[in-house]
Amino acid sequence: MTEHDGDGAHVSTGATGETGETGQNGQNGHNGEAAEAAIPELVIISGMSGAGRSTAAKCLEDLGWFVVDNLPPALIPTMVELGARSQGNVARIAVVVDVRGRRFFDNLRESLADLDAKEVTRRIVFLESSDDALVRRFESVRRPHPLQGDGRITDGIAAERDLLRELRGDADLVIDTSSLNVHELRAKMDAQFAGDDEPHLRATVMSFGYKYGLPVDADLVVDCRFLPNPHWVPELRPFTGLNEEVSGYVFNQPGAKEFLDQYTELLQLIAAGYRREGKRYVTIAVGCTGGKHRSVAMSEKLAARLSSAGVETVLVHRDMGRE
Repeated sequence: MTEHDGDGAHVSTGATGETGETGQNGQNGHNGEAAEAAIPELVIISGMSGAGRSTAAKCLEDLGWFVVDNLPPALIPTMVELGARSQGNVARIAVVVDVRGRRFFDNLRESLADLDAKEVTRRIVFLESSDDALVRRFESVRRPHPLQGDGRITDGIAAERDLLRELRGDADLVIDTSSLNVHELRAKMDAQFAGDDEPHLRATVMSFGYKYGLPVDADLVVDCRFLPNPHWVPELRPFTGLNEEVSGYVFNQPGAKEFLDQYTELLQLIAAGYRREGKRYVTIAVGCTGGKHRSVAMSEKLAARLSSAGVETVLVHRDMGRE
C-alpha cells in the first residue's frame, strides 16, 4: 500500500463535491440576498508515510469529499472559510497533512484550536503501520523516506513517529494498515464514511491471535485465553469460531457466557463516556492464541450484542486463515 505523493499541494473534488461560484460580494445571484454560510465538515488525514494516506484521501474523494493534499496546517482554517462561502457546494473537506509540510507542522495545534473555537465539526484519521511493513513498501518503490536524510529508512520512520506521536494520540480514528491491501483499506474507509448520517458511535470488533502480535490500532483489548482452547479437541481443530460446534464448545465453558454479559455491560458504560467526550470510533480487539477459535466466536457474539444496542459495528477477523 505504497503512496505516490508529489511535493506540491494538490486539490481534488469528488463527483458531487465541485465548487460553485458565488455572486459579487458573496451574494446569491438569484435573489441578491447574502448566502448563508454553512461551515463544512472537516476530516484531517495524517499518519506515517507509506501507511496509505493517499489511498484514504482518494476514497473520500470518490465519496464526494473535496480533498486537499499536502496543505500547510496553518491554511486549514482558511480552507474551511472558503468552503463556507461556497453556498453549500463544499459541504465536506478532507485535508492531508504530513511531514512533507514539516516546516508548517508546528502550526497544526494552533489551527485545531482555531477550528474548535469556530465549532467546526472536525475529525482526525491517522494511518498507522509497522516498521517492517513501511520498510518493505519504501524498498519496493525504491524511494527514500522523506525524513531519512543521509541515514536509513528506519531512521526516517523513527523520526516521523516521534514527530506524529501527539497527533496520533488526538486521532479520532486510527487505522493500522500493516496487513491491509489497498482494497481492504478502502473498505475500512467506506465503512466509516460512506453513510449519509453519522452515527453516534461506530465500533470495529476485531479478532486476532496473540502469536501474530497485538493490533496497534486497538482501543480496547480482550483476552480470551482464559477459556479452554478448541485446538486441542481433534474434531474441532480444523474448524473456526464461525462453526456452530466450535462456538457452542466455547460458550459452554465455565465463565464464557458470564464474561460476554458483563463485558457487554462494561462496553455500554465506556461507550457512553466516549460519546460524552466526542469520540466517534472505537476498535475492540478480541484475542486468543491463534485468532481462529475462541476470539472469533467471542467477537461474533460481542459484535451482535453491540449491533442490537444500536452501535454501528464492523466485524473483522484479522488472523483467521493464517495458520
